[in-house]
Amino acid sequence: MKQFILSITFFILLFNAAAQRNMIDSIIPTPLFGVQYGGTWSGGDLKERYGYFNHVGIAGGYKFRKNWYVGLAGDFMFGNNIQLSYYDLFHHLMDSKGNITDQNGDIATVLTFGRGFHVNVEGGKVINKLGHNKNSGLFIKIGAGYLNHRIRIESNDHVVPQVEKEYRKGYDRLTTGFNTTQFIGYLFMGDNSFLNFYAGFYIQEGFTKNRRTIFWDQPDVPVPTNTRFDLMYGFKVGWLIPVYKRTPKAYYFD
Repeated sequence: MKQFILSITFFILLFNAAAQRNMIDSIIPTPLFGVQYGGTWSGGDLKERYGYFNHVGIAGGYKFRKNWYVGLAGDFMFGNNIQLSYYDLFHHLMDSKGNITDQNGDIATVLTFGRGFHVNVEGGKVINKLGHNKNSGLFIKIGAGYLNHRIRIESNDHVVPQVEKEYRKGYDRLTTGFNTTQFIGYLFMGDNSFLNFYAGFYIQEGFTKNRRTIFWDQPDVPVPTNTRFDLMYGFKVGWLIPVYKRTPKAYYFD
């Protein structure tokens, strides 16, 4: 209960601070913090491994007096649309009926998922000529940073020695490298409320490399060492909390 009361008090203070601002006629410089979600489709070399990805993350930055923006954003990537076929990955572990057995000889369930994350430094601008107030409008950002993606392998309650611990590295296709990103959308900053969000479309280009030295499903084939082009594109929405400085109260004396 105490934590709940403190949370409500915190949001009331933020609301009171925001309510004292003239958002319509003035550009207000402020830190911005929030959470974001992205729906992403794979392209380039990435589509050979994965399909649709969910991106969930956090973002923080600063909007300056002329509506320029700089910040840092990071997303956790997850999905279950693996383009590499189950048979191709684990065919050498299967019996004549296509089953994989655990260490006790029981039929095991081996699951695969797409996992990853990226962290980017971002910069951009809010073009308020298209906004409902001076702090809202067309939101354009570009960024650059680090990308990491791999196949997560789970055997649940079964123990399959060939895919456990260090052996999983021979199947997970760990890939990392530099990435760039671009975003275009709309930033809405409420006049006197907590309704602050952005939504739009983005594209992300990864210039990555395989980080494993062997793939157990094809041990006689050298792991490619060339630079990959991992393309992702889709939509992104985010909810923001601005941290305004409290406006000093005015006192008048006769």
